Formats: sequence, C-alpha cells, structure tokens
Amino acid sequence: MTQPDITLYHAPMTRAIRPRWVMEEMGLPYKLERPAFDRGNVGGEDYRAVNPIQKIPALKDGDTVMLESVAMTQYLTDKYGPTPLTVTKDEPDFARYLEWLHFGEATMAMAVNLTLAHTALLPEDQRNPALGHWAVGEFNKHARLISERGLADGREFLAGDRLTLADMSVVYMLYLMKLVRKFDNVPDNVKDYFKQITALESWQKASAD
Repeated sequence: MTQPDITLYHAPMTRAIRPRWVMEEMGLPYKLERPAFDRGNVGGEDYRAVNPIQKIPALKDGDTVMLESVAMTQYLTDKYGPTPLTVTKDEPDFARYLEWLHFGEATMAMAVNLTLAHTALLPEDQRNPALGHWAVGEFNKHARLISERGLADGREFLAGDRLTLADMSVVYMLYLMKLVRKFDNVPDNVKDYFKQITALESWQKASAD
C-alpha cells in the first residue's frame, strides 16, 4: 500500500470533519493545516493557491489535491482500503449505500445551507425568514425520509449494518442542523441514530476542533 502523505486543510464545524473522520476510523496518518478563517478571504493568497474558491476543506495527498469532502472520503477508502466503511458491489446493500452516500450533499445541501444562511450566517438585515422557514421544512422532509426509508425495520446504520461513508455523509448534515437548533422536530429514531454515531470516538476526534 502506498504510504500516505496527507494534509487536510481544516476548520472546526466544516465539511473537513468528513475526511478527518474517515482517517480517524482507518487509522491513517495525516497533518492538519488551519487556514485563517477570515470571512471573504479564507487563508489568504497561500490558501487560494490550494483552493481557488477558498472553501474548507481541501486535501493534499502527495501531488493530489481534492476540494470536495464526499469525494475525499471515497478517495481515501478506495486508495487506502479495503475498509468496512464501504459497501462493495457484491453486498446486498450496495445500491442503498450509494444512494445515502450522495444524499447528504445532492439532496440535503440546499435545505441545510439555506437554513444556516438565513438563521445564523448572514447579517440579520440580509436574512429572509420565509426562505429560512421553507428550508427547515425541506430538511424535515429529508429527516422523515431518513427515518422511514434509511432507518426502517430497526436499522442502526444506513447500509451494510455498520458505519459506512453513507452515514458519514448524512450525519454531518444532521450535525449542522443541530448546531443551529433546528433538530427538535426530527423523528425519534433519527435522533437516536445521530446520538449513537456521534458518540463514536472517531467522530469525537474529528469534530473536536
């Protein structure tokens, strides 16, 4: 196996948690870089050379540079696996795994991002309460789908009967909604699922700072 030379550009509460969580679970060595988190100019010119849009995270592995957090998780497991964090095409839950892996960004991101923007991130005079209300309603639909489809029949994980990248994708979005106190109306089994997974040592380390 190729020996990793990984640097993760990181800031607390950002999507850098996802690849960091994977590396903690897999026991991969990595270094953290913490660009100055100045609104509108994250990391200055040095970080712009790594990520031209100056968003967190970025990941460097040798000469490879990646900017998308879910793609980073797939890259890490594919390159440095095998690992139980993935579900293989030969397993019954392969399709479920792919669906929930991408659900966290492809489906949930708009509602979560708009909620954050219009309840916390934007200056108060730029927030749109109606848009924020709509976004929370959309998130609640997503939470019900996680409850009724993802965690149906007493499932503790979204696929493969174990922690996988699918959980890491979705749980991070639940975490953001928890941060802005928009989590109270999600179904009880989703609350239990979130509590169980965020009690893991790997999550605690990845989300600590």
